Amino acid sequence: QVQLVESGGGLVQAGGSLRLSCAASGRTSSSYDMGWFRQAPGKEREFVGVISRTGGGTQYADSVKGRFTIARDNAKNTVYLQSNSLKPEDTAVYYCAATVLSMATKPASYRYWGQGTQVTVSS
Repeated sequence: QVQLVESGGGLVQAGGSLRLSCAASGRTSSSYDMGWFRQAPGKEREFVGVISRTGGGTQYADSVKGRFTIARDNAKNTVYLQSNSLKPEDTAVYYCAATVLSMATKPASYRYWGQGTQVTVSS
């Protein structure tokens, strides 16, 4: 079992920066690929990016590629999602999730989920 808790969301202006954290407990996070997803009102949950177990590989959705960066610190059992160029269309609840699969991009592939953290980007 893995418990995930996101933090770091808030209100920022367009072009601003935000760093989300996902803290894992229950067992080492190095056993899992870790994904980030987001969901805006009236929309389906959307893949944002994923990082491999060791942090050696990442994959991003086209909508955030070049603007978002995922990193992980397995010694701290923590995964991060960083952006320095947020847009209003990035407004959503952001979730981290853990999977035993490799570089999965669909929500159904992830077994463990955090509670989500709200990100609001003003124009």
